[in-house]
Formats: sequence, structure tokens, C-alpha cells
Amino acid sequence: MCLTFAAAVLSGPFPIGFGDLLALATGGAPHDPRAGAILLRIRLPRVGAAVLVGAALAAAGAAYQGLFRNPLVSPDILGVSSGAGLGAVLGIFLSLPVAGIQLSSFAGGLVTVALVYAVAAAVRGREPILVLVLAGVVVGALAGSLISLLKVLADPYDQLPAITFWLLGSLAGITGSDLLASLPVVLLGLLPLVLLRHRLDVLALGDEEARSLGLDAGRLRLLVVVAATLMTAGVVAVAGVVGWIGLVVPHVARMLIGPGFGRLLPAAMLIGGAYLLAVDTLARTLAPIETPLGILTALLGAPFFLWLLVRGRRVWT
Repeated sequence: MCLTFAAAVLSGPFPIGFGDLLALATGGAPHDPRAGAILLRIRLPRVGAAVLVGAALAAAGAAYQGLFRNPLVSPDILGVSSGAGLGAVLGIFLSLPVAGIQLSSFAGGLVTVALVYAVAAAVRGREPILVLVLAGVVVGALAGSLISLLKVLADPYDQLPAITFWLLGSLAGITGSDLLASLPVVLLGLLPLVLLRHRLDVLALGDEEARSLGLDAGRLRLLVVVAATLMTAGVVAVAGVVGWIGLVVPHVARMLIGPGFGRLLPAAMLIGGAYLLAVDTLARTLAPIETPLGILTALLGAPFFLWLLVRGRRVWT
């Protein structure tokens, strides 16, 4: 993590020398007078945002996978990413300012998950987890179709490129104010997961076992979904749609430290933050034009997940 942090701070279109970094850290004067402004206004906010986004998505993925007892679950299983994307696309389509687009994205994620829960609550007599997942798939698909409709209606020379780039995920242009706006939301969602970490282990055994031990499975599931949704919507609003982190990183953490949620949560957050920080550094240095994060996370995550499938088959057979 420390090496990744140092590489992220020093690397970029305008590289900062180690001597300049040491001088700034000790209160001295760097050789390049631009280094201080670049470090404080651009590099450090982006590094902090990468760590926050990666940690939040990994934590939400670990919570969802434990909640639904399914290793294929990711933070967008209930449509939060699609809803947040729809909110941001609507904000861009309406030519809102950056803050308005972020607020619209955050609201879109929350409204989508609320709609999913309302649909699932209206269906009675079925397995609650299955109904919730199917409702998430349907509402997420609806949000995706509305995004496609807005892309067709958008200005092809101005709005459409902005929509496309936002949907691919990026930390370009992130500011300290964006980071400060997302941090309280992520902490608000993280707090219940930390406090309920042992109950989540019980809930992973099934609803009947949880009820036999005195837990209200439905209420606990709702609280965890709200917490994970807050974290996901809070970071998607500033970074765009960054996939695969919430799906792959919890697997890596589970392979290293086991399935206990009390240990899995901090491990997933640490690995997720370091992973997205490394990916963002690669995105800034791979080519003269910055590569969207969603492309790189998919290129790295899909082969790794295939390896997990092959490894699992060998173990099971």
C-alpha cells in the first residue's frame, strides 16, 4: 500500500521528483515551484479519492456477497450503479453544474434501490432474497434502457461525449471538495457494517438460523442494504461507474483471511483501496490520453475471475 501510494503521488502527466516531494513534506522549497500546487490541488485529492472509492466499493461488495450468500453478487446487484448512472446522465442532459450532476447521481442510486425494495415488498409468498435480486435485475435493466434513450436524445457534440466518459468511470478532475462531500456518506454507510459485523456472520447461515438466534433477518437485511447502497452511491456520484472491484476484491480478501466478516471487511477495504489506486495510476500513465477506469478494471478483473472459476472447478472436482 505504501509503495502504491508513493508511485501514485509521484507519477502522472507532470511527474514529481522524490526530492521535491521530500522538500514539500519537510516544509522546504521544491526545485520546481509548480510541484506544490500540483501535489496539493490535483495529485493528493485524486489519490485520496482512489483509495476511498476502491475501499467503499470493496466493502459494499463484501456486504452484499455475505448478505445474499452468493459470491457472484456485486454492489450493482440491486441496480444502485445503474440508478446512479441514470441520475448523472439526466444531470448532464439537463446541463446541470458538476455539483448538481453528483447530487442527481447520488439521488438516482438511492431512488433505484428504494424502488427495488418496494417491488420486492409487493411480492409475497416467495423467497425474499430471490425476489430482491430479480427486482434489482429488472429495475437495473430499466435504468439502463433509460440511459440509452437519453444518449440517443443528447447533443452528439457536447453532451454525448460527457455521458459516455462519465459512464466509463474516471477520477480526472476530482477536487478536495468532492472528496470531502463523499467521505461522510461513506463513513455513514460503513458504521452499521462495522457495528453489525458479527450479526452478518449469523445472517449468512440463513434466515431461519438467524431467527432461531433472535435476529430479525428482514430488518437486518434492510439496514445492510441501505448502508451498502449509501457507500456505493456516494462514490459512484464522484467517480462514475467503476465495475468489478466489488465483485473481485472480496474474493481476494476471502482467500487471504477467510469468510469471517469482522476480518473480511477491513481486509477488503485495504485491498480495494490499494487496487484502485494502482489502477488509477496506470490510467494516468498508460497512454498520453487518460484511460477510463472502467475499462482497466474490466480488463484486469475479468481474467482474474475466470481464473477463480477454473481454480474452483479443480478444487470441487
